[in-house]
Amino acid sequence: MRKIGTHMKNLLKMRVAVLGAGKIGTILLQAMFDKQLLTPKNVHGTVQHSEKLRALRKDLGITASTDNIAAVRDADIVLICVKPQTVGQVLEQVAPVVTSKQVLISVAASVPTDAMERRLPIEARIVRAMPNTPSMVGSGMTAICKGKHAQVADLELARTLFETVGRTVVVDEKHMDAVTGLSASGPAFIYIILESLAEAGVKVGLPRDLATLLAAQTTLGAARMVLETGNHPALLKDAVTTPAGCTIDGILELEEGKLRVTLIKAVVKAAQRAKELVFS
Repeated sequence: MRKIGTHMKNLLKMRVAVLGAGKIGTILLQAMFDKQLLTPKNVHGTVQHSEKLRALRKDLGITASTDNIAAVRDADIVLICVKPQTVGQVLEQVAPVVTSKQVLISVAASVPTDAMERRLPIEARIVRAMPNTPSMVGSGMTAICKGKHAQVADLELARTLFETVGRTVVVDEKHMDAVTGLSASGPAFIYIILESLAEAGVKVGLPRDLATLLAAQTTLGAARMVLETGNHPALLKDAVTTPAGCTIDGILELEEGKLRVTLIKAVVKAAQRAKELVFS
């Protein structure tokens, strides 16, 4: 995890608009408040339906409305958290009040920065981010890329914000669909593996809650071994696999079942689908 630069302390003074303060928006805001990067009094969140306003104000203590234009007009940072299919409509709505001094950060999947730039009359500083759902528990993985007019400082700003919910990496935008297929869709693939391990535990006689705990902690521990040792997964696998032991028999079953190629094909298919979700 990178250290937050002293210049980022200015975040506390910045005004932030969150367009579409739904699940991901509220997760990000709560984490940023907990890490004392932002202050609720400087945040204006918007939702489409007015019945959600009271809960938003009560739970987060922010200004909340259905008025995207009012939120953007006073903002230094604009978080675009609406659904991909509504990004164009929202950008066209707020275009008259967007300025080149603002940083726009979008988490809309499969919406490229140049498509967003075309909706705005100025050289907008746009950063695109692809977080994943483990952000809910502070273990997210977010890939970030910059648009044509965004500055290096804008990338650093986005990284600081998203590191409140996990790790970040800066990539070229051409890799964002691959990121979607791997780290954004990937948790669903891991849940299937985890569920299968737990079912296997039940099959060999373990109570279901114990089997699920063993599978989940084992999955977590294996991931941490990769991240914290920096060793290649194959090397770590070999360290577990003793000659003529139990593990090699299990690995043989995985190879015969084509688990490896199936997971590769799952990521490739998800990445291809992300590329097909064209934003006009």
